[in-house]
Amino acid sequence: MQLPRLMIAGVHSGVGKTTITLGILAALRRMGLSVQPYKVGPDYIDPGWHFCASGQRSHNLDSWMGTEEVVHEVFSKHAALADISVIEGVMGLFDGVKCGGIEGSSAHVAMILKVPVVLVVNVGAMAQSCVALVKGFMEYEAGLQLAGVILNQSSDFHQKYLRKALEEELGIPVLGCVNRCIDIQMPERHLGLLPAAEHDDINDVITRLADLTEESVDLQSLLRLARSANELEDYTPVPKQAAKQVCIGVARDEAFSFYYQDSLDYLEELGAVLNYFSPMHDDRIPAVDGLYLGGGFPEIFLEQLANNQAMHLALRQAYKKGMPIYGECGALMYLSAGISDFEQKEWPGVGIVPAVTRMKRKLVAMGYVEAMACSDSILAKAGETLKGHEFHYSTISELTEQSAAYTLTGGIGAPGRFDGYISGNLLASYIHLHLRSNPKAAKRFIASCLDHQQRMTVDY
Repeated sequence: MQLPRLMIAGVHSGVGKTTITLGILAALRRMGLSVQPYKVGPDYIDPGWHFCASGQRSHNLDSWMGTEEVVHEVFSKHAALADISVIEGVMGLFDGVKCGGIEGSSAHVAMILKVPVVLVVNVGAMAQSCVALVKGFMEYEAGLQLAGVILNQSSDFHQKYLRKALEEELGIPVLGCVNRCIDIQMPERHLGLLPAAEHDDINDVITRLADLTEESVDLQSLLRLARSANELEDYTPVPKQAAKQVCIGVARDEAFSFYYQDSLDYLEELGAVLNYFSPMHDDRIPAVDGLYLGGGFPEIFLEQLANNQAMHLALRQAYKKGMPIYGECGALMYLSAGISDFEQKEWPGVGIVPAVTRMKRKLVAMGYVEAMACSDSILAKAGETLKGHEFHYSTISELTEQSAAYTLTGGIGAPGRFDGYISGNLLASYIHLHLRSNPKAAKRFIASCLDHQQRMTVDY
């Protein structure tokens, strides 16, 4: 398949690759192109911004949680429907899983998909050293196609002198020189950028980024570069597998927005009908066979969540009836007995996880983990290992080892540490899973929902 594509990567986190990517997505969309965005690695917030800039749902490409085949499948089935695909990298170009070399990195994904890479360098406090830096990135991995550079936070000096030095000394084209623009603000909170859904002026921000990109980046050269990408092997869509349908309620609102789009797609491919509801605004859950509550920012909306006692009651009743309930990270907090906020004020939670979660001022856990199931659950059999990711600023107390969902290896903390909570058909933990990359877990969850559906039918 000839699929025009490119990757926007950075020399390290914070160089501006997200703002550069958003500007490119919006500018290409203005040209009348169908632009398909992607994000390397375990990120939920950037894909939301991608959607606002491109008009297309962004998908995560993760070469550690998933196999090369999964990366290829997720990329190809959406890229085949677009004029061009733009992949935003994660952290620095070669940064991947801890102690794993470049595994899981942007470079790893670029090599799997044969993607030309454009490197973003923040040159605000740099001159000739940029040439040495780019030279090192060009030579570090022979299998990578580093095809261009964009200079961010540049000045007239950089545009005249540094562009010439890079192109003449290294032979790499400079595809853009972006000046610092104090009028464009990208607000952040403790987990990264403010989610797009919470930004009141997001359309104005996207418009300004598109304007800046049109002025500063050679879009025609980017298009030629994307169209020069090597062919990929043909992708054959996999038909839906389930003969019987189940309905899964998915919590989605301002407080719960951390879902891999492909995880939701995969559940639908397995035969699930997804019915979205809001723990903040709704007073009941929909008529479903199981519940999936993702992560997000419940700590920012504690008052609204606590005041919605009708939803608390509905979730407790679903739990008592044996409905499969799967919760990730922020959902673990919400389902607990109470949540202590950043000022140590405690708010009531749903109360089906017998523990209290407490917000901390610094990062508690981050990174890829392997999670070994402690006992049989709605996701796994005892001893099975899932691949996931954790990233949170809270701790949870009062849970026992006997009720733990997993023992964890990787990330921050001692190997073999316990995580999460299991009780009957409830599993809640800090771990985020990419479900297509953990197909046994997804299929077991579907089967649990089907079992519950059949039990309720018999009881009725």
